[in-house]
Amino acid sequence: MRELESVMEYLIDEINTVREFMKQEAGMDPVEHVIYRIKTEESMREKCRRKGLPETEESALKVIHDAVGIRVVCAFIKDVYAIRNHLVNLSNCRVVEEKDYIKQAKPNGYRSYHLILLVDEKIYAEIQLRTISQDTWAALEHHIHYKKVTTEMDKLIISELKRCADELASTDLSMQTIRDMIRKSIADE
Repeated sequence: MRELESVMEYLIDEINTVREFMKQEAGMDPVEHVIYRIKTEESMREKCRRKGLPETEESALKVIHDAVGIRVVCAFIKDVYAIRNHLVNLSNCRVVEEKDYIKQAKPNGYRSYHLILLVDEKIYAEIQLRTISQDTWAALEHHIHYKKVTTEMDKLIISELKRCADELASTDLSMQTIRDMIRKSIADE
């Protein structure tokens, strides 16, 4: 547990370091909020059972890679990638897996950037980076997903969720463009 906490604190410190740098550079904090957790022992056991793995420390910490979880919610898409770039270039972190669901959304419309980092060749951490819009959609979809839905409605609901995700993605791009235009206007003055 101590090693997991240490890795989580280290990564949070690094996220705060890049936040502070970006804040000094742009005059605003690029991060809306950060949430983090260490999975409970019972949650790790349950995931091992679900995946058909033995309920061992080895399975929980070496086969499953999300004992440490961090979600960083940014205002803009470029901020997501800036924080990603900082994290993947840390000398004691190795990228084990990367999934860019922002550029290539899941079929249901889900968008986020997922990283699995191996810190000090010992502890895995899953990091999700997303915009406020992407986070809002994921939270709402999570609530809807767990409600009972009749099969006649499934296609319509899936289609509407995807439409909403696409609209929010378009809004993210528009907001990024507006921010870039404002920055260029200020730089040109």
